[in-house]
Amino acid sequence: MKILFVIILSVALSQVNAQTEIPKGYKKGSVTLTDNSKVSGAIKDNIRSNASVVVLNETGQKKKYDASDILSAEIEGTKFICVRGDFFNVICDGELCFLQKASDATGKISYNGANAIVSNGTEGNPGDFFIYDSQGKNLKLISKKNFDEVVAASFKGNIAAIDKAKSANGEIAQLKEAVIVYNMRNDK
Repeated sequence: MKILFVIILSVALSQVNAQTEIPKGYKKGSVTLTDNSKVSGAIKDNIRSNASVVVLNETGQKKKYDASDILSAEIEGTKFICVRGDFFNVICDGELCFLQKASDATGKISYNGANAIVSNGTEGNPGDFFIYDSQGKNLKLISKKNFDEVVAASFKGNIAAIDKAKSANGEIAQLKEAVIVYNMRNDK
């Protein structure tokens, strides 16, 4: 009887350990669905390969989510938002967000029942930088050609943010600092 109890206890403890371990290829994280509900678990990052993630919940069930199915994801502290079927790494968050494109969903096929829907995705390529107006849901690709135009339109006359952007000397990655300055303004 004692041996049977030890075996049952060992099996139960090994199952508890198995449920808390994150499988190879997965990372701890969560996704926020389009209905604002949150799903947490182990996440397999397929963002760059096919603009999706796979969530493995506590019960061991796997569910694939395309970027069009979710609003945002957090994978081991890295935040992503999803816009028009693409994932964007959130570099700086606020009223204006500074983002870097992480996927390319152009041409990706998803299904609404039996109807196939082809994604137009977003402009630009993975690695490109964007400014996203979180209130107006407006996404602007930043390039060396349109740098001044995007800065003027995004920072809406905020002199401190515009000056910070100009001090970046066309280095797009440095716009993060200007976005932070804009989000910290007092006239919100």
